[in-house]
Amino acid sequence: MITPSPILKIVFVLSFLLTSFAATAQGRVKMMFYNLLEFPEGQAAWNRELLLREIINTYEPDILMVCELQSQEGADEILEVSLNDGEVVYTAPPFVDNQSGGADLQQLVFYREDKFQLLQTDIIVTNVRDINRYELQLNTANGDVDPVVLDLYVSHLKASQGGENELLRLGMVTDFTDTLGDLDPNSYVIFAGDLNLYTSTEPAYIELLDDTNPIVLVDPISTPGSWSSNEDFTAVHTQSTRVSSGPFGTGAGGGLDDRFDFILMSENMETDPKLRYVPDTYLAYGNNGNCFNLSINNTGCTGTFGSSLRSNLYNMSDHLPVVMELETNQEIVLNGTDFVAESPLEITNTWVESNLRLIIRSNEVKDLLIYDMLGKKMMQLPIETTGEKLLDLSHFPSGVYLLTTSQNNFYPIKLIKGN
Repeated sequence: MITPSPILKIVFVLSFLLTSFAATAQGRVKMMFYNLLEFPEGQAAWNRELLLREIINTYEPDILMVCELQSQEGADEILEVSLNDGEVVYTAPPFVDNQSGGADLQQLVFYREDKFQLLQTDIIVTNVRDINRYELQLNTANGDVDPVVLDLYVSHLKASQGGENELLRLGMVTDFTDTLGDLDPNSYVIFAGDLNLYTSTEPAYIELLDDTNPIVLVDPISTPGSWSSNEDFTAVHTQSTRVSSGPFGTGAGGGLDDRFDFILMSENMETDPKLRYVPDTYLAYGNNGNCFNLSINNTGCTGTFGSSLRSNLYNMSDHLPVVMELETNQEIVLNGTDFVAESPLEITNTWVESNLRLIIRSNEVKDLLIYDMLGKKMMQLPIETTGEKLLDLSHFPSGVYLLTTSQNNFYPIKLIKGN
């Protein structure tokens, strides 16, 4: 009989606990928006439903919002192959053809049915394409008297530069903002999509963030400027993943040089503990910040996002997904099992470049331990008081790490150390 080494034991235990932690998510809601590029008919020979599955499995969103979906058949393919490949976890409302014109490109939301229930859907008809609204309620123990409800709007604004196209984008956005007065002023609102914006001075962007709107929206990463073809914004660019679209027959080329894809949120989610944005979790997914005017799979674009993921993103679409996380202080109920989001230890940034910010809420936490994925202990720090702590991880190599404690009832938290 072979006895596992102590390091292997650590890896086995942490891997098991990490899997358990991912199943419950400890009060977090992970969101992804993705322009799927004419799915499923565009680039049909590339088996993109399998590529999408590989991409999704690296992030495991609770809510997936998409545009450029062409049909109910495409939606079914995503559900059956890309999302529910092992077990039935996700569902989606029915696909509805575009009501705003003849184009067959449409938006849809997919969500974990063990975590959310769909309250209603709606369509805002515009002069170009529909804006789709989905009202989702988070499954919480107190949901009957104090529900946590997300109003999701998924959009695809008019493409291309020029004054006429800017006015068409503004018209679509105004059709949306005109409906905000119909909502409760304390609503949690998400406006996501391929917005085809080139600069923060464009009228459509200004209208979206107008502080006189009935519900004020904010950009979680607040990076005003001229995004297009500007190397200063390399880290937030989402399009195009390809220098040339030639091999694919569809999509845009030119390399990564535009910030077209966004997730905006209502201002209350900056601070409201009932549902708030987790700082530093908004990412152009797959963008290592060094790929200006290059294909996303270029060997020079190395970093935390590895070559396999970037290759899948290159082949899947001419856009990168954007992701972000929300958290709640409410008790979430999954599959009939309750768990409390009020963890004795909370970290505020799972993506770390230098400092890890965390909050110790309980005297039960006696120490902190960080392991790499091979089970090597990278840090052990005694904890003597509760409150906010700041850990300097700047000396850690880029990669994935697990934060845990010596207490048996604490699930490890996965960290990503970036450049």
